[in-house]
Amino acid sequence: MPNRMSQLAALVFVAAAAGCAMRATQPAPPAGTAAATDDAVAGFSIPVRYHTLGNGLRVVLSPDASVPVVTVAVYYNIGFRIEPPDRTGFAHLFEHLMFQGSDNLGKMEFVSLVQNNGGVVNGSTRFDYTNYFEVVPAHKLETMLWAEADRMKSLAITGENLANQKEVVKNEVKVNVLNKPYGGFPWLDMPRHANENWYNAHNFYGELEDLDAATLDEARSFFDAYYGPNNAALVIVGDFEPDAALSMAERYFGAIPRRDPPPMPDISEPPQREEKHATRFDPLAPRPALAFAYHVPERGTPEHYAMGIIDQILLQGEDSRLHRKLVQERGYTDGVFGGINMLGSMFDYDGPMLWTAALLHDADNDAATIMSAVDEVVEELRSGGVSEAEFERALVKMRSGLYSIVGSSTRFGLTDLLASFALFDDDPGRINRIEEEMRKVTPELIGETAEEYLRPGNRTVLTLLPQPPQAAGPTAGT
Repeated sequence: MPNRMSQLAALVFVAAAAGCAMRATQPAPPAGTAAATDDAVAGFSIPVRYHTLGNGLRVVLSPDASVPVVTVAVYYNIGFRIEPPDRTGFAHLFEHLMFQGSDNLGKMEFVSLVQNNGGVVNGSTRFDYTNYFEVVPAHKLETMLWAEADRMKSLAITGENLANQKEVVKNEVKVNVLNKPYGGFPWLDMPRHANENWYNAHNFYGELEDLDAATLDEARSFFDAYYGPNNAALVIVGDFEPDAALSMAERYFGAIPRRDPPPMPDISEPPQREEKHATRFDPLAPRPALAFAYHVPERGTPEHYAMGIIDQILLQGEDSRLHRKLVQERGYTDGVFGGINMLGSMFDYDGPMLWTAALLHDADNDAATIMSAVDEVVEELRSGGVSEAEFERALVKMRSGLYSIVGSSTRFGLTDLLASFALFDDDPGRINRIEEEMRKVTPELIGETAEEYLRPGNRTVLTLLPQPPQAAGPTAGT
C-alpha cells in the first residue's frame, strides 16, 4: 500500500503498491560503477548506471551489496491511461496475461520459478506503466533476466488464456469494487469526475462488457504495440556486479526486435474553472465518506515540488492542518488520508494528476459542514502562507517520506523511482536530485502555488452515501 495510508485507507483501497523503508546513507558503489550523483545533496546518493541497448531497452543498474538479494523489474510504458477506447481494463487484463506462459515457461511457471528459488514476484498496473518485478537471492539474477526476456519475446497469447484471464479480472472487479464497501473510493471514482479527457476519466479497472468484448486479435496487437523492448525499462537493484549484469541483459534482451508503439494520444486536461460535485451511493458502506481533489502542477516543475510540500503541510501526519482541524478540533472523522497520486507517489506517473484527500465520517456530520472546515484550512494557507518553522518541518517530513519510499531489503521503492525516471524522463539519475529540488522551494512559492492550484474552481468534491434502504433493489425471496 502507499506509505501515506491510514487505518481508514485500509478499508478503502483495493490497489496495492509495495512500500519500503530506506537507510539514511547508501554504501559506496563498487569499482567501475558510474554514479549519477554529481549534483546530489550530501547524505542521499544512489549509485546509478544507465544504458540503452541497440533495440531501445533502457537498462538501469544500481548496485548495493548490503543485502544478498537482487530486485529485477521490467516496466512497460503502458498503463490505465492510454488503453484502447471501448476496451476499459485492457491494460490490467494484460498484466494477468503476462503470467500465462511463454516459449520456455508454461502457465504460471514464471511464478513457480521465482518462489521455488526463495523469491517473491508480483506485477501491477498504474496510470502510466505496467510493471513486473521479482526479489530473489543474488545468485539467481541471471535466471530472472532469462525468464523476463522469454516472456517479452514470446508470450503465450492463446484463446484459452485470454478467456480464462478475462474471467479472473472480472471476478477481481466484482470482489474489489462492486461487492466491497467503498470499493474503488476514491482512487477509481475521483478521476472519472474530476477529469474531462476520456483517457484520464474512464473506468481504469474495466467495464465488464468491455472485458467480455476483448478479442484474441486485440490482445496480440496490444502485445505487439506496447510490450517491445523500446517501450520498456529494465531495472536491476541489489547485490550484483554491474558489468556482468549489463552483459546478461544484452545476452537475453538484446536480440529481441524493437516494436514501435502507436503515437501517444492527447492526454492533456483542459483547465478546470468551476468546482464540480458528484455523489455516489454505496449500499454496502456502513458510513458516509467524502473526498475532494485538486488538479496539480505538471510533474517536475518547481510548483510540483511546492505542491508536494503543501501535501505534507495539509494532509500527511497527525501534525497536518487537515488532521488537526477535522480530527482533533472538530471530531468529524478519525482520520484523513490521500496525497498526490493515490496509486503511488508524486514521481511515478506521467500526465495530469490530482491531489486527493478522503475520509469516512458519521452521518450526523454532513458533507457541507465538513467541507466548510476544509475551506477554513485551505484558505488559511492560501491567504496566510506558511511559517518558516512549519515549512522546515514539512521539508523534514517530505525527506523522511522519500527515504521510506526508496529503501528496505526488497528495494522496490527505489526500483520504482529509477524505472519511472528512466521511462518518463530518460534520466534515472534524477533520483539523486530530488532533495535538491525540494530545497529550492521557498515559502513564497508555497503561497503562490496554493493560491493558484487550491482555488475552489480547481476542485472536485465527491460524496459517498450509504444507499437508502428504499432505493435498494428487491432482496432475495421477495
